[in-house]
Amino acid sequence: MTATDPALTAIAQSWCALSLLHGKIEARIERALQAGHGLSAREYSLLDVLSRQHNGPGGHLQMKQVADAVVLSQSATTRLVTRLEDRGLLTRYLCDTDRRGIYTDVTEAGLALLREARPTNERALRAALDEAAENPELSPLVRAVEELKVPV
Repeated sequence: MTATDPALTAIAQSWCALSLLHGKIEARIERALQAGHGLSAREYSLLDVLSRQHNGPGGHLQMKQVADAVVLSQSATTRLVTRLEDRGLLTRYLCDTDRRGIYTDVTEAGLALLREARPTNERALRAALDEAAENPELSPLVRAVEELKVPV
């Protein structure tokens, strides 16, 4: 079934096209990050999200916030954090003000790997978008992605 299958409603066609674009991008990034850095796309995403934390009020994310940011369940996020911690890329420690809270930080090794992997991620993303732009079903979505103005 393609995104333009007449049996689908317009909204279902749009969703199918968006899902197809996401799958193509994720697969390209996954292959590139695995080959170049031994990272999955989820591992890269987790390192990236956690690298943006800072000390002070609101600076650290709770595990639910991390899970939401990397689009995983809390239990899957915990397993992912554990794998990266075992590789020396993350550390966990107790919150000073709430002993029930656990923070996760990227280690220097994790930051170094993230810096190395960022250009690979960007190249794979650009290549996936360029390839998808050649598909008439996906090219409007590619343009929309390229025109998005997301606050950083």
